[in-house]
Amino acid sequence: MALRATIYKAELSVADIDRGRYGNHSLTIAKHPSETEERMMIRILAFALRADEALAFGRGLSTDDDPDLLRTDLTGAIDTWIDVGWPDERRLRRACSRAREVLVVTYGGAKAEAWWRQVGPALARCDNLEVLEVPADAAAGLAALARRAMQLHCSIQERQVLFGSDDGQVAFEPVVLRA
Repeated sequence: MALRATIYKAELSVADIDRGRYGNHSLTIAKHPSETEERMMIRILAFALRADEALAFGRGLSTDDDPDLLRTDLTGAIDTWIDVGWPDERRLRRACSRAREVLVVTYGGAKAEAWWRQVGPALARCDNLEVLEVPADAAAGLAALARRAMQLHCSIQERQVLFGSDDGQVAFEPVVLRA
């Protein structure tokens, strides 16, 4: 019998002062059985970093051709492609050729650094690629906020992120690996 995804619900309030975007978003997140709570919370953070009414979660880890988050325009063209973790170079090249903007939000400390050393030089010509690293302590703090039903808030000002809930908050600045 195959394991099923665990469903999480989140009410996310975003105040992105840097982009002038403010809003409340009701999110339903399917956590794949092989996915950690840390990765799931990084996906929610990635949503907050590009929050928009048209931004949606992809079909999940079991679908290779789908991003973790996706925003399309009215014609169906991909406007924003967001991946979380350590995607391979071919996947990112393909994403950069298909989307106007590609964002990778990586985490994991030494694993993220090793991944970027390996793929970073090969992606030098991908002008529409941005890569952010969430510091390891911040990623662990985000994972500690995970609940099946969450009331979350995220404030972004001058690249500083304050992400929290009634259970605590995490303040950090994502490390820009590529702008």
